[in-house]
Amino acid sequence: MQGGSSGIGYGLKYQARCISDVKADTDHTSFLTGTLSLKEENEVHLLRLSSGGTELICEGLFSHPNEIWDLSSCPFDQRIFSTVFSTGESYGAAIWQVPELYGQLNSPQLERIAALDAHVGKINCVLWWSSGRHDKLVSIDEENIFLWSLDCSNKNAQVQSKQSSGMLHYLSGGAWDPHDVNAVAATCESSVQFWDLRSMGKTNSIEHAHVRNVDYDTKKKHLIVTAADESGIHLWDLRMLKAPIQELPGHTHWTWAVCCNPEYDGFILSAGTDSTVNLWLVSTSNHNELPSESLVESPNQCANSLLNSYSDYEDSVYGLAWSSREPWIFASLSYDGRVVVESVKPFLSRK
Repeated sequence: MQGGSSGIGYGLKYQARCISDVKADTDHTSFLTGTLSLKEENEVHLLRLSSGGTELICEGLFSHPNEIWDLSSCPFDQRIFSTVFSTGESYGAAIWQVPELYGQLNSPQLERIAALDAHVGKINCVLWWSSGRHDKLVSIDEENIFLWSLDCSNKNAQVQSKQSSGMLHYLSGGAWDPHDVNAVAATCESSVQFWDLRSMGKTNSIEHAHVRNVDYDTKKKHLIVTAADESGIHLWDLRMLKAPIQELPGHTHWTWAVCCNPEYDGFILSAGTDSTVNLWLVSTSNHNELPSESLVESPNQCANSLLNSYSDYEDSVYGLAWSSREPWIFASLSYDGRVVVESVKPFLSRK
């Protein structure tokens, strides 16, 4: 099914590729997004959906010194967020705080709380644990996983532990298990690696090529979803990783991002370089039970799981975020700096 132009749009000044739900803002449906301009002063936009749900309003506009490659809002403090940035020659990562009375200031400045300055090479992402207040952060570069202790009140971040991914494993991103504060999944060119943050050791892996993105199902304890360049979207049971338990066709070009709904079982978003966002509904009702060998041997092809395709974009879509406050709403971001907010309420009756 092809979607029309029903979404609410907002245009950034420059190109962009990352957007985040502001989970800690329980009074508004809010998103943070940042720009990716090498030559210009970059910007962080705090966007809020109007009370009537008809308009995206820029509640805060802040300068950011470098092009933003990753941005994540702190899940327990709406004024704090992380960025990974590049000067064009080197990468850095930092924790920032929005000024308290930013709406009353002429040119509000972000405050850098802490620099995650132990990295040497290209930094891919900073991860927050989404399921509660936690004083730890995870950052991932091409060769290492870092666990940090973060003290926002004293504006300090210290490396608690670090581990190399090993020879010939170049990491590209990851996700933090919302059901287990000690478990992280990291993507690399040929596999998904699972790490225990207590021992900083690998516990398991999925041998699967060109995985771009991974996300944990927040409702089902043992489910993850992966997005791969050409082979589409796969659902996996963490207790039996021999083969995926379900497959989705993905996109006509590379599938870049995948995102599980925080509230509604089986609702999954995917985005790709085909300038499209797809909404999927998959059955996860039996996945609390251990899957049988026969199911794993022949994963279920779910060609009819596509509920809607949102094609109102003119460039590759890299950013996806469900709203935690109103989980039937999501925001997407295309590379040309266009934010679109959509509602999936018409599809909730399909469950």
